[in-house]
Amino acid sequence: MPQPKFARESTTVMTEMVLPNDTNTLNNLMGGRLLHFMDIAAAIAAQKHSNRIVVTASVDNVSFAQPIRLGNIVTMQAQVTRSFNSSMEVFIDVWAEDIPAGIRVSTNSAFYTFVAVDQSGRPIEVPAVVPETDDEKDRYKSALRRRQLRLVLAGRMNPADATELREFLMV
Repeated sequence: MPQPKFARESTTVMTEMVLPNDTNTLNNLMGGRLLHFMDIAAAIAAQKHSNRIVVTASVDNVSFAQPIRLGNIVTMQAQVTRSFNSSMEVFIDVWAEDIPAGIRVSTNSAFYTFVAVDQSGRPIEVPAVVPETDDEKDRYKSALRRRQLRLVLAGRMNPADATELREFLMV
């Protein structure tokens, strides 16, 4: 069994500049391009945690709260929140910054799920996550509910077996 790792050990920060080829006709970053950036940043965090090749298994709801404009600097911070057998949940936060105007806004956040695989593409065990801060502990605790919800929605878990999710919804 792999040695547990602190959540902070997987933290990844990635920065991109929004260039003309990244934008739509309104000069805003295209949503698909942002998802591409986010997937890379989250995958790096998952690889740092597992020391393995990882593949994207799912992406939770992503809402585009604020437009990201041409010339903005996009910063993404990703961190593994919890690991299971071979899968890892990664939380990613996104900010856009207009440097000349001195404005920085939160634009997106999402949970990605990755699976670590061996050289043949078969799932492989990953280290446990050790949360330290209050935010890390909160995300760690609620990760099991999010996982059960994903599995139920994907038809891979019977809702009656989603005990953590049921307890949360009954409160």
